Amino acid sequence: MNMKKVIIAMGLAFGVSIAASAADKKPVHEGPSVSVPAGDIKFVDTGVKSDGKELKAGPAYGNLANGRHGTFVRAPAGFKSAPHTHTEDYYAVVLKGVGANYQAGGKAVPLPVGSYWFQRGEESHVTECISDTDCLFFLVQPGKFDYVLSK
Repeated sequence: MNMKKVIIAMGLAFGVSIAASAADKKPVHEGPSVSVPAGDIKFVDTGVKSDGKELKAGPAYGNLANGRHGTFVRAPAGFKSAPHTHTEDYYAVVLKGVGANYQAGGKAVPLPVGSYWFQRGEESHVTECISDTDCLFFLVQPGKFDYVLSK
C-alpha cells in the first residue's frame, strides 16, 4: 500500500473512532423544560450604575453571581457604562432598543433589535443603550458575571 493510501486509511479510522466515541456520550440535561412569560421575569438591581442609571438583571437560567447563566439585562435609555472588563467571555443579543458595545476608546456602532455582540473576557469595553427607549439584552456567559472598572 502506498503512503497516500495509508494516510487516507488512518484518517478514516480516526474519524470513525471519533464519531463512535461521540455517539457513546449521553446528552446532558439541565433540568425540566420551562416556559416563562416576559411579564413573569423578576428583574433585580445589579449594582452596575452610571449617571444615576442602573442595569437590572432577570435570570433565564443559571445564576449570574455563581456561574454559567443566561440573563436578561435591562439598560435604561441613555445608559453608558464606564470602561470595564469581565473575567469571562459573553455573548449578547439585542431584544429591545438600540445598544452599542465597543472597546474602550473605540467608536459606538449602533446595534438595533436582532443584533448581537461577543465580548471577550478581560478586554476593556463600554456598553451603552443609545436609543431613546430602554434596551433589553440577553446575555449568555460560561461563568459568573463580574464588572471590573478598567484602570
